[in-house]
Amino acid sequence: MDEPVRLYGATTRTVVIADSWVPGVDAELARIGGDLDLRRSTVAGGALNLINARMAANLVVEDAEVSGPGEWAVLAGGLVLEGSVFGERLVTRGGLRVPGAQLLNGLFLPGARLENPGGVALAGGGVVASSVDCSQGFTALGEVWLPRTRIGGLLTFEGAHLDGGGTGGTALDCVSMSVGEFDHRFAVPPSGLVDLRAAQTTWFRDSEQSWPEKVLLDGFTYGSIRSGGDPAAGGIGGTRARDEVARRLGWVRRNPGYAPQPYEQLAGWYRQIGHDDDARRVLLAKQRHRRLTLSLPARVWGHLLDVTVGYGYRPWMAGVWLLALTLLGTMAFSTHTPSAVKEGEGSPFQPFVYTLDLLIPIGDLGQRGGWYWAEGGVQWLAYLLIALGWVLTTALVAGVTRALQKG
Repeated sequence: MDEPVRLYGATTRTVVIADSWVPGVDAELARIGGDLDLRRSTVAGGALNLINARMAANLVVEDAEVSGPGEWAVLAGGLVLEGSVFGERLVTRGGLRVPGAQLLNGLFLPGARLENPGGVALAGGGVVASSVDCSQGFTALGEVWLPRTRIGGLLTFEGAHLDGGGTGGTALDCVSMSVGEFDHRFAVPPSGLVDLRAAQTTWFRDSEQSWPEKVLLDGFTYGSIRSGGDPAAGGIGGTRARDEVARRLGWVRRNPGYAPQPYEQLAGWYRQIGHDDDARRVLLAKQRHRRLTLSLPARVWGHLLDVTVGYGYRPWMAGVWLLALTLLGTMAFSTHTPSAVKEGEGSPFQPFVYTLDLLIPIGDLGQRGGWYWAEGGVQWLAYLLIALGWVLTTALVAGVTRALQKG
């Protein structure tokens, strides 16, 4: 065709322009009672304009190529489509723009290639769709914007390639998105950051190739999370489970700065599937990350809580310290002879009980007040054990209280 197809404001039934070459299609405000079928056609020199159009059936652009004159090859803001967009292997030279579109039966772009280097390859802010399929080699040379989208079913990027222009750009923007199932298994890590702030999904799946260096996760919530083909994020126990938790923590740490919500969300998921130990491990990592943001005195206290009781998530560590100090004191006091405070009174000296009496600040076992040391070095050891006993007790109470309140 020598001239563009002009359907501005038209009312018509099915339109088929297949296996053709056309210098632009303008169907803005059109009412099409069937399909708009452009399969295997080339639209060159002019955009495919579907702004505020309504279609009773499908938009078919399979194996088509659209080359717009400017930034956008396809303009479809406000499009209302009762059928589906079938865009398998679609190629655009320019971005695909569909903000506010209502795609009742979904947007299917497997194997499509959207080229707008340095700009936006797919702009779908506010889209409402039953599903969005950007899989099977889908390639975006430019940013993919899906903020505030509402997708009732599946959003998939399985096997996709996203090039948002490097680490300084955004590869995928899903801010405040709501989706039923989110498949985030890219073929290679996206070039550019992935923004999932305030996004919500019921079911989420990713893989080792899913994540760039920077991921914005603050406010991202999910009901279930899986890695590749694993049945659950926590794995099945043992080394595999520990490796999975470490990988998940590495994922959370890709979020710049310190944000507590991603840790709390991940820990909540582990508790939900009955992996309480993994949840505590996540919350311990959260406290260690938070410590980096505190003042020097607070960091010192944090280190003390960490090495003594693991911020309350590992209270058994206090028992280990108590056992070690008890053995140290018992051996040291066994090799020396103390003096009685009052001759002939009190119970005989017992190094083990004496050490426990020093370490446990609450109560009295009848040894600490009945004996003293003439040798300065042993006396200083006794003072040290008393101090360490108070430190251990304080750390244990503080850590367990924090764990009960926030864990």
